[in-house]
Amino acid sequence: MAKLPSIDQAYLLDTLRQLLEIPSPTGFADKAVEFSRTKLEPFKELSPSHTRKGALIADWPGEKQSSPRAITAHVDTLGAMVKEIKGNGRLKLTAIGGFAWNTVEGEGCTIFLQNGEQIRGSILLTHASGHVHAAKVNELKRETENIEVRLDARTQSAEETRKLGIDVGDFVAFDPRVEITDGFIRSRHLDDKAGVAAVLAAVKALADVGLKPAQRTTIHISNYEEVGHGAASGFPEDVAELLAVDMAAVGEGQASDEFHATLCVKDSGGPYHHGFNQKLRALADEHKIAHTVDIYPYYGSDGEAYWRAGGDVAVALIGPGVDASHNYERTHVEALMATAQWVAAYLLS
Repeated sequence: MAKLPSIDQAYLLDTLRQLLEIPSPTGFADKAVEFSRTKLEPFKELSPSHTRKGALIADWPGEKQSSPRAITAHVDTLGAMVKEIKGNGRLKLTAIGGFAWNTVEGEGCTIFLQNGEQIRGSILLTHASGHVHAAKVNELKRETENIEVRLDARTQSAEETRKLGIDVGDFVAFDPRVEITDGFIRSRHLDDKAGVAAVLAAVKALADVGLKPAQRTTIHISNYEEVGHGAASGFPEDVAELLAVDMAAVGEGQASDEFHATLCVKDSGGPYHHGFNQKLRALADEHKIAHTVDIYPYYGSDGEAYWRAGGDVAVALIGPGVDASHNYERTHVEALMATAQWVAAYLLS
């Protein structure tokens, strides 16, 4: 059994922290995509470029090209856009991606204006004060009509807010609040920046010791996953296998946890490719990679997006266990390292 190259843990965590600090709601992920490109550029064998849709792709020559592969992970995240400027000067939002409003209630946010400026704010109930609306604070449904952004600016009317430069369609990013303590990484948007960081760390591990993948491999960093069509395109037609790297859902009834990488064998779109799954299980066993196997009832991946677009490939899905997905998430460095090791093992297999 060939020994896997070492994963640079410090690089993995530093890359993840930097990614998490870059606002990238779906449709506004260019800076996160560009950051990913800068992390791939030093590896001379790769040639990063962009699709017309804005995704990042990098072809990596392999020892062979008889059965080319691709690996995809996404940098776009949940977020919002300005739907309406209300009469009181506050903002009504429309959600980007699938999340419940209560999961971002009270969170800080940034509004990105068309002129390039930014304004800070907070996501609150329309009746947020416990001293004024005691009953309503508990009774109001956390839904679009009852959520607004309080701007950190002097405004009490729609006209004053428009004079600030805010308009319908401006993107709104939620504060990630990144904290790394005793191996735990707590932040919004670990889905799927944790997966991207793991892929980049695996690429670095091979490149640092002069290794190349067993087969020609396309690295694909997606930018529209949270709305369902991120990796629907952008792959060479001859790709035979597509490995999606995305977070594993932790919760009651699930086998996933924050300390293992997980192989998802079925989600809301049905089973993944059995033969590919078996191959990944064997690799994890061979290299003693801490892993588990799970099924997610409310989940879809970029691998499915490519299948639904007509991609004729075998698809599998792995990723680090993430607690409280689409909320204030948390994972552990052990899950990140295991995921990066699994990606490296696959690249070399």
